[in-house]
Amino acid sequence: MIIAIDGPAASGKGTLARRLADHLGYALLDTGLLYRAVGMKVVRAGGDAADAEAAAEAARNLAAGELEAADLRSDAAASAASKVGAIPAVRAALLDFQRTFAAHPPGAAGGAVLDGRDIGTVVCPDADAKLFVTASIEVRAERRLKELRARGLEAIHSRVLQEMKERDSRDASRAVAPLEPAKDAFVLDTSALDPDAVFAEALAFVKARGNRR
Repeated sequence: MIIAIDGPAASGKGTLARRLADHLGYALLDTGLLYRAVGMKVVRAGGDAADAEAAAEAARNLAAGELEAADLRSDAAASAASKVGAIPAVRAALLDFQRTFAAHPPGAAGGAVLDGRDIGTVVCPDADAKLFVTASIEVRAERRLKELRARGLEAIHSRVLQEMKERDSRDASRAVAPLEPAKDAFVLDTSALDPDAVFAEALAFVKARGNRR
């Protein structure tokens, strides 16, 4: 079974993807790490993540071990990922990796959960269950602010909110694979829900889709 989970930053999709994968015993792929790794590879080399040629080369030569880099959870990595994610050649280079993972989950797992921004629309359009996890921009900015402060990083609400708005705009307006729900996705607004409630709703949906296979 393939479960596609899409949504904007700080919507709660990452937490949900991990819980579903753990509960069901499925393999998990945080596809955002692929784009973060590509973006930071360019940045570390002194380049601009928006440089299409440099980003495409980084994507084509990305090694699995680079997904373990400590700086991939930083805001700089998130911004770089959004920039390289708008480059068609980067998306093409990473597409096969994601589809292979979904079709042949590692560890002989009975299914795969892929968390990203275009899983249900582009990467796995035939996924058995598609969820689009979202929340209001204000709620998402507050969540990100708490996350950054919990990690001991200084963060200002207005700056976090502005950066999130800019990233949302880039993700939604890019020419290739814009951030949007698949037509058959279950849209789950987490603004007023705690993680347990989100998990319960998502699991019920996934089980219902599984029963229809």
